[in-house]
Amino acid sequence: MRASLLVSLASGALAARPFLSEPDTGIDAVLGDTPEGSLPDLDDLVGLPDFEWAARRYLPLANYTYYQNGAAGEWSARNNLEVFYRYLWRARQMTDVTGLPDTLQTTILGHNFSAPFFISPCARGANGHVDGELNLVRGAAAGGILYITHRVKPSAYSSYTAEELFAAREEGQVIFQQLYLNTNITEDTETIRRMENAGADALVLTIDSSAGSNRHRAARFGAGSANTQLTPLTWDYYDQLKNITSLPIVLKGVTSVETAKKAVEHGAPAIVISNHGGRNLDGSPSALEILLEIHDQAPEILDQIEIWADGGVRYGGDVLKLLALGVRAVGIGRPYMFANVYGTEGVERVTEMMKSELIIDAGNLGLESLKEINSSYVNWTPNHWLG
Repeated sequence: MRASLLVSLASGALAARPFLSEPDTGIDAVLGDTPEGSLPDLDDLVGLPDFEWAARRYLPLANYTYYQNGAAGEWSARNNLEVFYRYLWRARQMTDVTGLPDTLQTTILGHNFSAPFFISPCARGANGHVDGELNLVRGAAAGGILYITHRVKPSAYSSYTAEELFAAREEGQVIFQQLYLNTNITEDTETIRRMENAGADALVLTIDSSAGSNRHRAARFGAGSANTQLTPLTWDYYDQLKNITSLPIVLKGVTSVETAKKAVEHGAPAIVISNHGGRNLDGSPSALEILLEIHDQAPEILDQIEIWADGGVRYGGDVLKLLALGVRAVGIGRPYMFANVYGTEGVERVTEMMKSELIIDAGNLGLESLKEINSSYVNWTPNHWLG
């Protein structure tokens, strides 16, 4: 009886605790006197969560809200951040980790990159900086990582046209283009042809926005939302799209093993496990939880298709846990958008921080090479010390 009561009381205490979007690592004590509407020195920021702290104090409220908001009560957006800490490491010791820095490189659809993470497609770069998405193109080039551009003008979600963004590439830089389609084959063919001509190296079709979303925070602050029309995007339509382009069409927004299986059946070159940053369907599981479902129910998928994942990644250890579940590359969205308030230098700094954290965390995990990471390095029995 006493043990049950203690468990009950502990569960109640955990349920009542505040959500920690930005953990208390002393930033207020050190940088709290930074005037509202100005930015602390970039060199004073030490981790990815610091960029949200800086952006929140610097940006107009509506601009910040557009980046920060999630769907409905934002439970999925919160869970994306917290889920990583329900699973603890199983580190190895007494290994030679000195060669780790030389093992960060990876390939994504056959293209070489300096690290197994990329800039996820995010809208309205100009909310953070006058140069908008141009900073993301330039920052990705400097860091040698992939950038997936968001839908582009003439929509309201990008500050530049596809032609302008792809013209800003460094020589040899690889950029993928995200697509939102109307399921009108004539219009969508024109869109795809335009992206081909602009120079996209692959297309990333968002499949989890068929009905828009209920974004209460965004509506409250007039920060915009997704379309509310119902879109009949089906597997038959995906097959039609594949027949009109030679570019690979990756599927972004897979949230179940059933959809992952269908993607394999229909010959998708890759899928992105993602709940849209918790911005579309509140109650959607995190990428890590979806990957655990795949491991449990259909582990063969991991060998049949390239899997990428995004959502809630803030630390090197977050990337490692997704890699441990067989992910080829990990997307990072909001931290890059918040860092964009510093321009290209901010984007570059996020990449530098993440590479450094990856090396340190992988070293402490006992990996001699990042390629060695696998599911045995994590205890997948969830603990509840974070709720």
